[in-house]
Amino acid sequence: MPVVLWFRRDLRLADHPALHAAVTQARAADDEVVALFVADPALWRHAGTPRLAYLVRSLRALDEATGGRLVVRHGPPALVVPLLVREVGAPAVHVTAATEPYGRRRDDAVEQALGVPLVRTGSPYAVAPGRLRTRGGTPFQVFTPFRTAWLDHGWASPPGSPHAVPWASVRSDGVPDEPRTDVDLPEAGERAALRRWGAFLRDGLDDYRWARDRPDLDGTSAISVHLKYGELHPRTLLADLAARSAGAGAESVATYRSELAWREFHADVLWHHPGAAHRSLRAVVPDDAWASGPQADAAFAAWAEGRTGYPFVDAGMRQLRATGWMHNRVRMVVASFLVKDLHVRWQRGAEHFMTWLVDGDVPQNQLNWQWVAGTGRDAAPYFRVFNPVSQGERFDPDGDYVRRWVPELRGVAGPAVHRPWRLGLAAPDGYPAPLVDHDVERRVALEDFRRRDR
Repeated sequence: MPVVLWFRRDLRLADHPALHAAVTQARAADDEVVALFVADPALWRHAGTPRLAYLVRSLRALDEATGGRLVVRHGPPALVVPLLVREVGAPAVHVTAATEPYGRRRDDAVEQALGVPLVRTGSPYAVAPGRLRTRGGTPFQVFTPFRTAWLDHGWASPPGSPHAVPWASVRSDGVPDEPRTDVDLPEAGERAALRRWGAFLRDGLDDYRWARDRPDLDGTSAISVHLKYGELHPRTLLADLAARSAGAGAESVATYRSELAWREFHADVLWHHPGAAHRSLRAVVPDDAWASGPQADAAFAAWAEGRTGYPFVDAGMRQLRATGWMHNRVRMVVASFLVKDLHVRWQRGAEHFMTWLVDGDVPQNQLNWQWVAGTGRDAAPYFRVFNPVSQGERFDPDGDYVRRWVPELRGVAGPAVHRPWRLGLAAPDGYPAPLVDHDVERRVALEDFRRRDR
């Protein structure tokens, strides 16, 4: 009787502990492994079109990697997985442990309906969320001590791919059709992820410490989408980084490792506070500080469309629409602009990001928005308000990033592109005036913050 390996956020064959566990059990019984993916309508309905299109491509790559043996079943997992188990007579279902709120509830429901063990091995993280605690036994509230504990805890060396996996041939409903999207998607699948990571190690890692803040340069790894779907495991990245931790690039290695630690910190916060996916962990301004009504809706629409009149913000929002991705420095700036210049609640911006981001991941997206909004754990203080002009001048010094994504400004040379309202009669046609006065709205945001403590 074949065992079942249920793929979820682990669409790869290398560095896959649950796959090793399934293969070990199957070989002990001289049997096979069913490679299962469940097209869950609850997730399918709520995922943005770019993310679904990428997922379909990743599933095709996984199907190819399994020799065409990927079994896709459509329907609620609590119904689909037990039916498959009974169909093939499986003695167990192997999974990578789910850590996000919906996944934990889903797995509990499946486990109750199965009648055979649901074997959880490994997680999508180097250190499973919930494992690290302070000396007092409480969850970490601040990133830096979490990172110290995370580094001290360490992680196992990544296992390779099992040799000659005995994949079973079972009826499949087929990979779902790819939804149509105009977003320019990156190449999907484990092989593509490894190629991208290898190119970054070779050409980008040494300069990462400073280049990562420059959206006008190709200074980041762009690995977030591959981590989202588990086409790569962070343990694989950490092992490669350890091999490069000495020499000229040591500071960049430490910086990149710290970014991975932030990812794991956010997952840990959500583990302990599942409601943080939708609710602020702390209040920072009175309820009447938030904009509402038609004027707020119009401001939000201008932000979403990249028509705020602030070129650095608009470039980021248009990059998001075109590619399903946005540079992390720009993500912080556009989020700050929405929350603190337009006074729109962070949840609305987070929802928009999840609609468009190919790498949209609940703990990373929601907790990063809370960081900018000042409402999360170890958040940026509410009084830190990103200046959309000076941020552009600092991190896009020649204006190349803005000119790439805001075609109305391509005729403006150099850093003047960040302040088109100063061009007078030479100002380009078709580009809007600033939606708000940043200096004024910054003062409003700070006054709202002070009112909270009165």
